[in-house]
Amino acid sequence: MGNMFVVLNPMLHGLVKLAGLTPQTIEIEPGTSMKIWVPKEIVTKKGGKIVYVQPTKPAVVLLHSFAMDGIFTWFLQVLALSRDYSVYVPDLLFFGGSITDKNERSASFQADFVAKGLEKLRVENAIVVGLSYGGMVGFKMAKLYPKLVKSFVASGTVIEMTESISAEAYKRLDITSWSDLLMPETVEGLKRMFSIGFHKVPWLPDFVYQNILDATFTNRKERNELLVSLVVPDEDAASVNYSQMIHMLWGDDDKIFNSDLARTMKQQLGDNTTLDWIKEAGHLVPLEQPFAYNKRLKRILERVTKDDQ
Repeated sequence: MGNMFVVLNPMLHGLVKLAGLTPQTIEIEPGTSMKIWVPKEIVTKKGGKIVYVQPTKPAVVLLHSFAMDGIFTWFLQVLALSRDYSVYVPDLLFFGGSITDKNERSASFQADFVAKGLEKLRVENAIVVGLSYGGMVGFKMAKLYPKLVKSFVASGTVIEMTESISAEAYKRLDITSWSDLLMPETVEGLKRMFSIGFHKVPWLPDFVYQNILDATFTNRKERNELLVSLVVPDEDAASVNYSQMIHMLWGDDDKIFNSDLARTMKQQLGDNTTLDWIKEAGHLVPLEQPFAYNKRLKRILERVTKDDQ
């Protein structure tokens, strides 16, 4: 049958390029590099070398989920946002084209990685949007880099993956670890992950599932280490005080971080937080209900950028 990603990957990349983005590889430091899609207009050349200029439109940074890289997670949002915003889509470490030889695996390390990459791209402040794992990285960025992150949009995520949140999820989802769910090794395991991640999973033949398994679940050792490092003791969880507005945009059938957890998070985060629901959507809400998600996301972005004027 061939590998569907041989066709799908260039197609998605072609659409994103038509929307005005171009892929760049940024050396953060020796041994660590970031693959990131950036607005074409910020890329120039001086003396034969690539030079980046500041974006002229409000910057939006999209941080992907654990199951996919940046463009696979966010290509529908790139198409919807790139006319009015300077959109940046990084691959987090060990996803897509981003890599490091460092041994650190924490969400804070990922947050530092993204912030340093944006600094090299001359992004001084941005609205950050994070889904699932990307949301946890986004919360760290908001805490560690308050001048960079002017506002944060969180979907299907938690402030910190504590042991108690994990234990409750393991019991509810009938798993023994996050790797058990998020690093499937078989077609049946991938189907299970999708059945939990989506409100309604479209039918796909088994060879497509096998293609997805072969093409996207790379760097298994390092990604499993990321998941182990993600879980922290309850007493070590970060404080929930943020200087930014936090906007929570949730699928109403999120089976991983459900509605009760979302409401508890909003209560913890306080008055500078909004919570909006998207019907008939699961954990991977931007993929499952892109039109409803994009409509609400645009509304948030318009509010944030209007407040800055």
